[in-house]
Amino acid sequence: MKLITFAVPCYNSAAYMDHCIKTLLEAGDEAEIILVDDGSTDDTPAIADRYAEQYPDVVRVIHQPNGGHGEGVNQGLAHATGLYYKVVDSDDWLDVPSLHKVMAQLRTFAENPVDMVVCNYVYEHVEDNTTHTVNYRNVFPVNKVFTWEEIHKFLPSQNLLMHSVIYRSQLLRDCGLVLPKHTFYVDNIFVYQPLPSVKTLYYMDLDLYRYFIGRADQSVNEQVMVRRVDQQLRVTRIMLACPSPYNLPERQKNLASYMLNYLSMMVAISSVFLTISGTPESLEKKAQLWKELSEGDPRLYRRMKLFSVSAFTNLPGGLGNHLTVLLYRGVQKIYKFN
Repeated sequence: MKLITFAVPCYNSAAYMDHCIKTLLEAGDEAEIILVDDGSTDDTPAIADRYAEQYPDVVRVIHQPNGGHGEGVNQGLAHATGLYYKVVDSDDWLDVPSLHKVMAQLRTFAENPVDMVVCNYVYEHVEDNTTHTVNYRNVFPVNKVFTWEEIHKFLPSQNLLMHSVIYRSQLLRDCGLVLPKHTFYVDNIFVYQPLPSVKTLYYMDLDLYRYFIGRADQSVNEQVMVRRVDQQLRVTRIMLACPSPYNLPERQKNLASYMLNYLSMMVAISSVFLTISGTPESLEKKAQLWKELSEGDPRLYRRMKLFSVSAFTNLPGGLGNHLTVLLYRGVQKIYKFN
């Protein structure tokens, strides 16, 4: 068994995947790298096969018909032999000195593995050549095994993302994680659905993951998000259909609070981009989302309507829609998340 599996979903990634793969190779023979070629039409398949031929003990390639990012994650997990599992997008990369420290720490967990390891991640903004680091020093104990009972409150900018987590592979299988095909933004499901199954955690205050942001065709580009808002809606509804955080045991109340805030963020994102779209159909979809929420989980609806960030994304009337967009623009300028 390998210590860790890095799954790299690749779709027409020829222009940038080399940088990603070369940083992962620094993990050495204890790691495996699964390159999932998702029906690419450029040189991605040939590049992936070349790495597998050059590093046969580390790199494996899966060629599949196009199924989207989520299916790349699914196939990576299905074929993973690593004790731990981490997804790295093909246009991102890992900081090599931090990676060496993570591998050393994972080695100590070989006999008694924790369920999830968390590290920091860094936004690498291509447009203005700036960076922004998200860390969890105020949330998690550092360099010790802990449980959800020992965490503190997350700030709005500190959600756990796919970039920050390393899961125990079997935990993902045991909790039944399967991401939908042909759907963007499924990384939100990946870092939400398994959380109640996580019992032990370990936080390393390292800037491991470098998240490249700013490409015009990137899924988090605002115009792209408006065009794909129906996929955002689909992901939000899948997360709302998961067991309610209100049903978690008392010992996981801090986790429940975090998950409720995450759901609020997802509803807010869907509402904002439906509002930005501004068509009668989009505004009707927003109204339907909030109606489903009020009828399906009145307690969650009240929280989102009155006590969370989503409350500012469902303001009444044209003036309310205008204010929603203005508030979003202000937050976007501060946090530069797309």
